Amino acid sequence: MNRNSKGYTLIELLVVITISIIVFGVGLAGYREFSRRQALTGILKQVKADLRLAQQLALTGQKPETCAKLIGYTFTATSSNYKIIASCSGGSVENKSADMPVNTTISAGSLTFKILGQGTSLSSSLTFTITNSVAGTTGTVIVGTGGDIN
Repeated sequence: MNRNSKGYTLIELLVVITISIIVFGVGLAGYREFSRRQALTGILKQVKADLRLAQQLALTGQKPETCAKLIGYTFTATSSNYKIIASCSGGSVENKSADMPVNTTISAGSLTFKILGQGTSLSSSLTFTITNSVAGTTGTVIVGTGGDIN
């Protein structure tokens, strides 16, 4: 063999390829977990935003055209979706509905934000638990009796 020849041996190439595969595999696994956590965080933010929407509509007393007398805005959740409903003296009018993403559930619960700052219908705080069954991650949104959303 000529001592002046330049290049890499087969062993050196195999070591570099093996290390690259290991680093890529660890990075991909970490990214997938991060992506799942971020998806749950996005859902939590959306639920909080929609709770605040119901609260804001009630605080301003904004009523739908078909509503004679507005009582408040009700946020109702089932395992697969949630709705914002204007509660009126003559019935109710759905304002917004949102389905939970695949493999994600929200705990059932309901509360009404009363009009013009009269608080909520809650006698104790209400916790909505949002779970992603694939990632095994869970988050909570807590609404206090005074209407505070955390």
